[in-house]
Amino acid sequence: MTTKTDNWAGFALTVSDLVPVLTWGLIFFLTWLFMHGADHFLLLTPAALGKYFEWRWVLIAHITAGGGSLVLGFVQFWKKLRTYSRKLHRVIGFLYLLAVLLSSLCAVILAFTTAKAVNWAYAFSLQVWVTVWISATVVAYYAAIQRKFRLHEEWMVRSYLVTLAFIISGLAVKLPIVQSLGSFADISPSLFWMGWSVPLYIYQLWLSRGR
Repeated sequence: MTTKTDNWAGFALTVSDLVPVLTWGLIFFLTWLFMHGADHFLLLTPAALGKYFEWRWVLIAHITAGGGSLVLGFVQFWKKLRTYSRKLHRVIGFLYLLAVLLSSLCAVILAFTTAKAVNWAYAFSLQVWVTVWISATVVAYYAAIQRKFRLHEEWMVRSYLVTLAFIISGLAVKLPIVQSLGSFADISPSLFWMGWSVPLYIYQLWLSRGR
C-alpha cells in the first residue's frame, strides 16, 4: 500500500533530479546569450568593432575562451563525471584552466587599452576582476595537484563565480532600470565589482553556515 509519505518522497526525488537539468539549461542559455550578444563582432569591420577594431583578434579570443570556460567550468561540478572517470575530470579541468588563462590574458590587454577609452574606473575594475579570476583558478588547480580536494572544490566554485561575472554585469547593464542610472561609463565599473564580489560574499556566507 502506497502512503502519502511515499508519494511525497517520489515527488521530492523528481524535483531533485530536475535541479541539475535546469541548472545545465540555465548555464547553456547564459552562455548562448553571452556569445550571441557578441555575434556582431564576428563581422570584423570597423563599424561593428568600433574601439575594439585594432584589438579584434584579442577580443575574439577573449570571448571564445570565456564562453568555453563557462561550459567547461560547470561540467567540472558534475559529480557523475568525477565518479565515471577521474582522468576525464582532470582533462576537462586542465582545459578550463587554459581557457581561463587565455581569456583573462586577453582581458588584461583589453583592460589596458580599449577599457581606458571608456574611463580609468572601468579599466581598473577589469584589472581587479582579471586578477581575482586568474588567482582563484590557479589556487584551485594547485590544490588539486596537492590532492586537497575539498579546498580544490571550494576554490573551483570561487573561480567559476568570477567566470560568471561578465555575464552577470553584462545582463544587468541591459536592464532599463539600470540604464536609467547613467551612461555606460558611469555605471559599468560598479556593475563589474558587483558581478563577482557579491556572489563570492554569498558563497562565503554559505560556507560559514556550519562553522
